[in-house]
Formats: sequence, structure tokens, C-alpha cells
Amino acid sequence: MKKKNMKFNSIIKSMIMEQGRYEILKKTYTQPKKKGDSVKPARMKVEELDKIVLADPTTRRDGDTIKKAGSYTNWLVKQYLNLEPEAEYGTRQFDSELKELQRLFFEDLYKTTEDLQKFDRFKGQLDTSQRDINSQTIDSLMRAVEDFSLEKTKATKQEKEEAAKTYEHPGGEVIFRGSDWTVVKITDQGQIGKDAACFYGGHGLRSAKGESNWCTSAPGLNYFNTYIKQGPLYVVIPNKPTSFRDGGVETGEKSGLPARRYQFHFPSNQFMDPDDRQINLVEFLNENPELKEVFKPEFMSSLTGSDGVEVTVEYPRDSASKFIALYGFDEFFENLPDELERLDFVKSGHQANEQPFSVNLPSSIKRFKNLNALHLEGIIDRIPKEVGELKNLVFLSLPKNPNLTELPEEIANLDNLQILNLKQSPNVKVPDSIENKEGLNVFR
Repeated sequence: MKKKNMKFNSIIKSMIMEQGRYEILKKTYTQPKKKGDSVKPARMKVEELDKIVLADPTTRRDGDTIKKAGSYTNWLVKQYLNLEPEAEYGTRQFDSELKELQRLFFEDLYKTTEDLQKFDRFKGQLDTSQRDINSQTIDSLMRAVEDFSLEKTKATKQEKEEAAKTYEHPGGEVIFRGSDWTVVKITDQGQIGKDAACFYGGHGLRSAKGESNWCTSAPGLNYFNTYIKQGPLYVVIPNKPTSFRDGGVETGEKSGLPARRYQFHFPSNQFMDPDDRQINLVEFLNENPELKEVFKPEFMSSLTGSDGVEVTVEYPRDSASKFIALYGFDEFFENLPDELERLDFVKSGHQANEQPFSVNLPSSIKRFKNLNALHLEGIIDRIPKEVGELKNLVFLSLPKNPNLTELPEEIANLDNLQILNLKQSPNVKVPDSIENKEGLNVFR
């Protein structure tokens, strides 16, 4: 009887310890910490921690109920908390980039789960320097295990030959064939579109096999549905079999397509290589000029909001900024709709190796008769007198423009103007006619 009680007590103790480990994680990361008179906010939400714990392939679970956090959970938490935006800390751009990095972390978490499965199974075959999970990042782990496979899949010889010839698949429309590149557009939001995305991405077989790591091509997942509802997917394929990395395969094991191919999605500003990593789109298109005109209409359609009357530019990070870098500010301005009601042009926080940037606002701005809000932050040296013809303008914001020294007198003629924002533009001289304008609030 005593022996049975000892065994029972051991089981109970083990269960308490297992559940306690998860509870410790929750207390550590999802609860605010009080330090003196201040309170430090929680580092993540409970739902976020649960997603991370469940992504660990060694976690013990009953459906979505966590029984015991797995051995890789702490590593996964560390990867999440160490996400680093490029923008300067404390800026609005930093917060925006961090939010996007966190979104992508969870979107791609299924890939990390698969890599951890491979690591757990094959780590004995890795170099000794790679066997400690804590020495790995998500990217280095992917590289370490990419040659291992959890299952074998092979395309038929006929499938490879046909794909290599045409690049055509139901649900994918070939919209361009150039001397070096072919571009496929996927717009169908149903199963046929999903099948096309799986084909062009390689059915989730990964880049080491000459396919891609794109989440839109993974069978059984719903990321395709999320992206295709926002706008079309483009697949950019070289016309000759080409490896993605030195010494790699030239064609996909499943699709037969060239290994070096790219997927573009303009609404989410994602332009991905086979590893599902962002490329420098401006550099890529400048190196491949035959593609620049192909994507020009897509750039333009992404400039305006859903109602077509608002345009926001966050230079140099968004799609509009890429359009300006590729085609110039003058062409960007000429392509804005006459019905424009709001224009926001913001230069984000200073980045390393960033080139100086300013624009000359053309006199043709007077064509925007419906413009009621104009916000130009950190990008102008002068304002044309034609701004005085924007009779519907209510809000004129010109902050963080140290090289702006004067304003045209014609601004005083704007009867509807209520706000003039000149904060952190210390060198601008405001004419008395504007300063004393009735009903106008000037902020410095």
C-alpha cells in the first residue's frame, strides 16, 4: 500500500510541476510587473503566449488545452520578444514596424514548428555547433534543417517538363512574357486560385527543395484566403532554370519551376524571395527594367484608399515610396486623382545610410479642387503660391520642415482654412496677413 501511495504521489507531483511550468510562463510574460510606484506592462497577451506554446512540437496538449509547455517554448518566446524594427525606438514608425513583425511572426509560426520538428528528429545529424537550440535564430534554424524532410514528395517528369515550358496553371494568368522574366497573376479567390498559389509556391515543400516558404502556398492553411481578398498575388519567374542560392537546385522538386522566383503582394507591401524574406523591390526592378512597366499600374492602384480620394505616403517604407523611387516624384504627383481630398506625406525617422530627401511641390497642386487636408512632414523647402487656390482646404500641416523659410501670402485667401500647423518648422516666417487671419489657428 505504501509503495502504491508513493507512486501516486509521484504522479501528482509530476502533474503539478508540468502545469506549474506553464503557469510560471504566464506569470512571467503576460502579467504586469510592479516596480516601486510604477507598473511595467505585460510583455505579451495570454493568447499570444498560448499560440507560442502550442507551436512547440514537444508541448503536451489535449486539443488546444496545454498540458505541459514543451522544451522549445522558452526559445520561441525569446525569438518573439527579440523582434527588432529598423526604425528609431519611440517613433510612430517603430511601433508600426514592430506590430507588422509580430503579425508576420505568428503568420509564419507553422514553418518554425516544422523546422523544430526536423531539429528534434535530426539534430544528431547536425554539426555539434548547431545542436543547441539556444544558439539558433529562426533563420539559422531554417538553414540548419532545410535539407531534411519529414515526408518525401516528387513531381512527375511530365509535370516538371510542362511547367518548365509554359509556367501556366489553372487559376494563374500569365500577364507578361519578357526576354528574361514571366509574370503570373492570381486573382481567383476560390479553390482554383488556392490550387494555383500552391503550385507556384511548391505546395509547401520549402526553398531547399527548389520551392518556396510562402505561407500562401502551404496546403491546409488559410493564409491564401487572407491575402487574396486584399488583392492579387503576382509570381515573378525567370525564363531559364535558375538556382536561388549558390550550389542549390535549379528547379523545384514538386513544381518543376525555376527555384529562384518571387511573390509580390502590393496591398500588404510584401515582396518575397523563396525564403519568404523581403527583397529590396526598388533595387530588384531597377536591375530588371523590363518588369518596371509591368507593375506600374499596381503601384498606382495602391496609392489611394478604398474610396480613391485619400493618399498617404510614409517615406521611404510603403508602396507609394517605392513608386517615387522607381518613377520619380513628378510622375507620382501627375498620377494622383483630380478628386483628391486628403494628401499625407510623412518622412519617417532617420535611418542609417539614408539619403537626403525633399520634394518640390508643383504649381499643378491647384487642380485638386476638393482637397481639404494637406499634411507634408519633413519633406519640403517651399510652398507654391498656387496652394492659395485650394478653396476647400481646412487643414494645412507643415511640421518638421527646417528648410522651409516662408509661406506665400495667397494662403490668407483660403476662407475655409482653420488649422495651420508649423510645429518643429522653426525657420518659417509667417506673413501678417496669415498670422492675423480671422478664424485661423496657427500652431508652432
